[in-house]
Amino acid sequence: MKVLLIKDLKSLGKVGEIKEVKEGYGQNFLIPKGFARLATPDVIENWKADQVRAAQELKDELARLESEKAALEASPIVIQKHIAPVGIKGSVTNTDIANAIQEQCKIELDKKHIVLKKPIKSTGIHEVDAKLGHGIHATLSVRVDGVE
Repeated sequence: MKVLLIKDLKSLGKVGEIKEVKEGYGQNFLIPKGFARLATPDVIENWKADQVRAAQELKDELARLESEKAALEASPIVIQKHIAPVGIKGSVTNTDIANAIQEQCKIELDKKHIVLKKPIKSTGIHEVDAKLGHGIHATLSVRVDGVE
């Protein structure tokens, strides 16, 4: 019996490979557990079409992330904080930066993806790293302005 592997199996092979297995192993273990499908021409054709669609979606996602990176790096993110005798009151957190990005750039970015090497506790321009996904990082320029 020929099966198309849907998941990697250490003992059998990798995703997308067509393997010849014993009837009982395929019918009683691989197919019911979701590790493989019976390798008919329709199943193979559908799997190839799914792979092409997934590759196109990944390409579109990478293009979108690159455009977001360019938009984020183009202009500084402005955050206003109340001034204190030394620096600002409190500090600028990754939540503040995520909210400012949402308001100013209209880009949804999770606060967990904004990396602050040290807390921002003064006015001025600070460099901040943002992880956009798929290994794409943007270096944000965050300008903290003091208001009374």
